[in-house]
Amino acid sequence: MEQTTQAPTEYEAIRVLEAQIRELYGRVCYTHKTHEKMAESRYKRGGTLKFIQIGLSAAVTVGAFTAVFEKSWAAIITTCASAIMTGVAAYLKNTDPASVAQRHRATAAELWGVREAYLSLLTDIVAGLVSSQDIQQRRDDLHDRLSAIYKTDPATDGTAYTSAKKGLKRQEELTFSASEIDAFLPEEIRLSTRSLKEAIDSAHKAQGK
Repeated sequence: MEQTTQAPTEYEAIRVLEAQIRELYGRVCYTHKTHEKMAESRYKRGGTLKFIQIGLSAAVTVGAFTAVFEKSWAAIITTCASAIMTGVAAYLKNTDPASVAQRHRATAAELWGVREAYLSLLTDIVAGLVSSQDIQQRRDDLHDRLSAIYKTDPATDGTAYTSAKKGLKRQEELTFSASEIDAFLPEEIRLSTRSLKEAIDSAHKAQGK
């Protein structure tokens, strides 16, 4: 006996698509926050290293001045401070924390635009203003935008991701419960405060459909 697969209704298609959009929205929230944390940490690292450079430079100057009076400990301090200062300078030359921080900040700015686009799409879904075909098209367009961003975005690390999770007060890494994603969304479009079917039906009735 042949089995026929019944095509999903428009409501069912929208429900499935909304679930995917919510998941993608949650991931972008985490990625955006992670790049913000990376930018913060690199700016702090750059500031700390600059402060160390100034301190070492002062130590070398004082040591050199004191060494004139033939104090052996001053020569030792000067030599050590000079060696460390050279190492710090080489690190800053090869890995400029300020430049890296700026790249993370720029990536975060691009991701913010995508995040808000996902939020707008979810809002339109809840309001019943888009069809399943419209949702697919906008989803695919956002995928292309994300792909372009991820091709050039700077690498992040576990510390920044952990900091991002702490900042967002969440524990899951790649999957998100409905309540977790709801925490990112305005109350009016949270799953916990409404029924998608009821929202779509109400919107369609208001439009005379």
